[in-house]
Amino acid sequence: MTQILFFAQLREDLGCDSIELDLQRPCSVTELRDRIVAENPQWQAIFKHSLLLCSVNQTLADFKDLVTPGDEVAFFPPVTGG
Repeated sequence: MTQILFFAQLREDLGCDSIELDLQRPCSVTELRDRIVAENPQWQAIFKHSLLLCSVNQTLADFKDLVTPGDEVAFFPPVTGG
């Protein structure tokens, strides 16, 4: 199973901190995001209107990067610290 994590305001907006998906083949982060929205249509507006960053296996990733079955993927809004 591929673990999908949601952080910060995204987690609050979705009302969920994680989901698991059974990936059968590698896909891009964009394809993964599209599948998440297809399986959870109530989240479409949140994903469409949110500026999001992502990581794959705890490494900052680009939406064109590949996700393989068993990876951990996180979505989160840009944040600043201090």
